[in-house]
Amino acid sequence: MHRRDVRGNRFIDKAVEQPVIDQLLKAALHAPSVGFSQPWEFVVIRDREIRQQVKDSFDWANDAAQPVFGDRKEQYARLKLEGILESAVNIAVFYRPSPGPVLGQTAMEEVGLYSVVCAIQNMWLMARALNIGLGWVSILDADRVCRILNAPSGLRLVAYLCIGYTDGFLSQPELELLEWEKRREWESVIRYDRY
Repeated sequence: MHRRDVRGNRFIDKAVEQPVIDQLLKAALHAPSVGFSQPWEFVVIRDREIRQQVKDSFDWANDAAQPVFGDRKEQYARLKLEGILESAVNIAVFYRPSPGPVLGQTAMEEVGLYSVVCAIQNMWLMARALNIGLGWVSILDADRVCRILNAPSGLRLVAYLCIGYTDGFLSQPELELLEWEKRREWESVIRYDRY
């Protein structure tokens, strides 16, 4: 209930020590994965020039997204949706498909990706337990980020994470506080036995 998506306007200028990054990665590596496939790979990015290139990709994708929101595009333009340069470190999270069959993945191929998302959630929860901010940037050209990071072909970018110390955690998700969306009520999402 206290996990939050932290954006650039919340990060403070303080380095995140390598042992802390190691704790986040260790939490990720202990996530559940279908067939114990562990299909994740991580790139820890501290280099400012690389991060600027990723930020440029965000800016391009963000500008392209604004018209999609119609009469809310001005409100969208005011949102701070990333912290690529403001955070202390970035971590790109990739999915590496198995070259052979994976136990439990033969009927639902997408569960390999879901395993990577479980690793990300583990990182997020560990970050919050350590009072470290973590933000997921999804407004990116994934192919461009793969080229920037020189990712081997066949890998798929699942998440680009911004990590750093923060000036505090909001009491509610920021988009809820800004009334971008409302929290869905229990009764609207829970069913028993069938729809």
